[in-house]
Amino acid sequence: MSQPGFWDDNSAARATAQELDAVKNRLQLMEDIEERLENIQVYLELQEEGETGLGGELKSRLKNLERILNQLELSLHFTGEYDSNNAIFSINPGAGGTESQDWAQMLLRMYDRWFEKQGFSTETLDLMTGDEAGIKHVTLLVKGDYAYGYLQGERGVHRLVRISPFDSSGRRHTSFASVEVLPELDNEIDFEIDDNDLRIETYRASGAGGQHVNKTDSAVRITHEPTGVVVQCQNERSQHKNKDMAMKILKSRLVELKEQQQAEKIDELRGDHKDIAWGSQIRSYVLHPYKLIKDHRTGLEEGNVDKVMDGYLDEFVEAYLKYRKAEN
Repeated sequence: MSQPGFWDDNSAARATAQELDAVKNRLQLMEDIEERLENIQVYLELQEEGETGLGGELKSRLKNLERILNQLELSLHFTGEYDSNNAIFSINPGAGGTESQDWAQMLLRMYDRWFEKQGFSTETLDLMTGDEAGIKHVTLLVKGDYAYGYLQGERGVHRLVRISPFDSSGRRHTSFASVEVLPELDNEIDFEIDDNDLRIETYRASGAGGQHVNKTDSAVRITHEPTGVVVQCQNERSQHKNKDMAMKILKSRLVELKEQQQAEKIDELRGDHKDIAWGSQIRSYVLHPYKLIKDHRTGLEEGNVDKVMDGYLDEFVEAYLKYRKAEN
């Protein structure tokens, strides 16, 4: 990185710096494990020499070591081409208006808290709020080591069963929302997009931003006419920056489609394409008449719904990574 000209190509330099950080983190983790093993060995030797009262501390240290080893084991699951990349993460409600839009916002809150626990940072690229409650759509850029690797198992339809707070009769409702996860791709990825295939529209952003969003057509929507893929971005005040980010999202989605065609099978990056409806869910969140969250792929169940909705998703994420490895 200190070599002359290293930063001349910012995109390539950032990619190299990101790879270097990932290697440093792995080395730090290995050093941490070695240090913890040495400390545990000291405690064991003291116990053998007759030292008492060390059982609780030893048990605690063994538990922490187990947690770190589990973290290392999970990192070995990240062997995909894009697993180390940042992730473009979207939530869309299914049919059902306010009810499903509220569910989409509940999911956004859950994931936001999990991102924070993981040490990931997020950037809101596009957000459309509901007319009465909830959200109609949200797209985030999730930044962190192996963000895409961790999140790819969350793509699919999420189902909620509860007594609706929007139903004056207090009836039980079933709502659906879909999660889409794409890897953020570097600009140097060799994938040409013909400008003649694009329809670019600008409009006034509808989210936060004060009076500025009402006066300037800064938001950008791009349609790739040959495939019908539509992307949009309204996060930045600058129309130019919104266009650049929308093009990055478009590239990710088109690369996804290209992989699907090359493999001649269901898309390996986003998983099965399913309607946001009954029978297609990857996970169910039941709040009534009992409380239970169940992943329909791994079979993992959790009765503490509040804990999961507060962002404790580790068990579900880890179970899917192990499930995927076993399937492969």
